[in-house]
Amino acid sequence: MRSLLPLSLLLPLLASCAGAPPREATPRPEWSIVIHGGAGTIPRDAPAGEADAHRRSLAAALELGSEILARGGTSLDAVEAVVRLLEDDPLFNAGKGAVFHAEGGHELDASIMDGEDLSCGAVAAVRTVRHPITLARRVMEETAHVLLVGDGAEKFADTQEVERVENSWFDTEHRREQWLERKREAEGASASDPAHRFGTVGAVALDRGGHLAAATSTGGLTNKRFGRVGDSPIIGAGTYADDRTCAVSSTGTGEEFIRFGVARSISARMAYGGEDLETAARAVVEGDLAPDDGGIIAVDAQGRGVWVFTTAGMYRAAADSHGRREIRIWGEEE
Repeated sequence: MRSLLPLSLLLPLLASCAGAPPREATPRPEWSIVIHGGAGTIPRDAPAGEADAHRRSLAAALELGSEILARGGTSLDAVEAVVRLLEDDPLFNAGKGAVFHAEGGHELDASIMDGEDLSCGAVAAVRTVRHPITLARRVMEETAHVLLVGDGAEKFADTQEVERVENSWFDTEHRREQWLERKREAEGASASDPAHRFGTVGAVALDRGGHLAAATSTGGLTNKRFGRVGDSPIIGAGTYADDRTCAVSSTGTGEEFIRFGVARSISARMAYGGEDLETAARAVVEGDLAPDDGGIIAVDAQGRGVWVFTTAGMYRAAADSHGRREIRIWGEEE
């Protein structure tokens, strides 16, 4: 009679035929957040104090968003609070510190999106609202609309308890000097040169409830004309969030982000093509967009936060409940 294999030898053989058991997946963080202060950064040889100032601002915004999420706050509340803080920071092109348009004033754009039900709101070309991101959230929650612009957005703000300021409140001497330099370079020309086309702030987050949200705010382009509006208030271009896939905030050449529907495209590649977040983001940012067009930050439903950009740098930071904490300005070798 043929002898049977011992059980100790048989079990490994059966396991090898069935395939090795899958490794246990890394648990999803309870919360995750990524923020940005715009693509295109100060030069690497800029005075150390400039870089340190930006890092401190990013750190403060990251700490605020992390604290809200850690104590059980919603992703929507976190991204709004972070963007409000950055709108008040003159280092960034949003709110206080927004660039000047061709007539010497400021027109501000913002959008916000809730991944739980795809509700969203946006405003463009607002002039007297201290925190455009909060007005965008009011559009989402208090109206049946998505995007309000110009005088209509201002009239809507009259009906809401949002802080108002004179347009000159957004002035900073640094931005005024940039505007005057731009006017000297090319009076009346398109404001599309690389040095003048960047500047946005944004945040994306996953909360303890498993919900995603995204928010973006900007002052637009230096010396912009004719009521130009970029991608920041355009849902699907500058901002997108869907609990099934990811939340995205964009920064860069707004016209290109609109043309390729960058934020929505990343989500669609995940939903319909089965790609992971980083693969989808790189395919769009590095494949569809041209070099130096800008970048994105994103977080997926598993709490994985990424950034992808084709510029020399992007002000950015990330944190999660697993202990991640990163603050960057230039490339990954930083």
